[in-house]
Amino acid sequence: MSPEDSANFPNIPLPERMRPRDLSEYVGQSHLVGPGCILRKMIDSGSLSSFILWGPPGVGKTTLASIIAHTLDREFYTISAVSSGVKDVRDVIDKAKNKSLFSSAAAPILFIDEIHRFNKAQQDALLGAVESGTIVLIGATTENPSFEVITPLLSRCQVFVLKSLEANDLKILLDRALAIDPVLKQKHIELRETEALMRQSGGDARKLLNILEIVVDSTVPDSYGAIVIDNAAVTSCLSENMAIYDKGGEMHYDIISAFIKSVRGSDPNAAVYWMARMLAGGEDPLFIARRLCILAAEDIGLANPNALLMADATFRIVHSIGMPEARIPLSECAVYLASSPKSNSAYLAIDSAMAAVNEDKTAPVPLYLRNAPTSLMKDLGYHDGYKYAHDFPGHFTDLEFMPDTYKGRTFYEPQPNAQEDKLKAYLLSCWPKYYTKK
Repeated sequence: MSPEDSANFPNIPLPERMRPRDLSEYVGQSHLVGPGCILRKMIDSGSLSSFILWGPPGVGKTTLASIIAHTLDREFYTISAVSSGVKDVRDVIDKAKNKSLFSSAAAPILFIDEIHRFNKAQQDALLGAVESGTIVLIGATTENPSFEVITPLLSRCQVFVLKSLEANDLKILLDRALAIDPVLKQKHIELRETEALMRQSGGDARKLLNILEIVVDSTVPDSYGAIVIDNAAVTSCLSENMAIYDKGGEMHYDIISAFIKSVRGSDPNAAVYWMARMLAGGEDPLFIARRLCILAAEDIGLANPNALLMADATFRIVHSIGMPEARIPLSECAVYLASSPKSNSAYLAIDSAMAAVNEDKTAPVPLYLRNAPTSLMKDLGYHDGYKYAHDFPGHFTDLEFMPDTYKGRTFYEPQPNAQEDKLKAYLLSCWPKYYTKK
């Protein structure tokens, strides 16, 4: 919808009135749609393949899909994974197939918003049509597609990562809205400060324009008839209008952060409180369950290995039963993790090892550790000198398992807790040259 046409629809939200119609109006994501960049090349060539747009809310995923369809003059179907099912997907595919029988037009675009909400069966329904080219799929997701999209579908799609908008991008959107929106330009608006607007929007264009509209509608004009927008006006207005929990906004991430830090900080009461805030706001319970799995491995780790087993079981149970019952195993797991001893030794170990690998990816495997399935390899000394641990007392040998360049390097450092104290005692008996009584 153009800004001019929207003058007849003052009840339409500002973000929708200002939705770009082509790439010349599109702000941000220059790494994808800038001159010579991958999506721009795809659009300019007219050769479109299926892809998934992954990025935070309000950065232009839906808008970009619409612009691509309009620019290439493709038929455009759009469905939301929140409210649609397999039948809706198959209806679109059937329409595309029927039209292809009587037309040589390019394949239509099927845009699926929040594609991560589709279950396996719903995603499976897309496979044949995507592979055959009956449709071009454009998916949009705020979640990592590697975790949320089935492998067969992911292998048929490119993934493009969209970034939060920068301050310069947001300023462009503000100036444009004030200059050309037919509703706002009729008002005498003075934009004196933008810091609060930028901070509260969190790089989300939709949120920025929604806040602007709320502030404009809520601010009483001064004696000169001007609606003055400054940091104080924005802060005051939002303190009265801000939603308790916005799944797509800054508070979403703040509450998740508070939840994670409460579990890490061993406060079960705060953990269940912030979890309740998320659930009351409509958060996907599987998202919370995934966070519990990460917390169990990252922050509890070897201090209580059972924590990861409980988190994994919780994820599976939540996936099976759904809400509202899922709140109970989620609460049980959160309380258990928060009440568990903490250790990030495994987390630090893998990061330290990966840093070492990035320094030198070519350190050779010692000959005695190499596989020797052929006589030639045996003649070259592969496997020669290897000591089978179970043939020695305590099932241990003093064989060096590190590459020569990393001999004596320690990645795993046990932390002081009952479980890792036992591990350290064992490692001291095996590797006194690596582990000492500190």
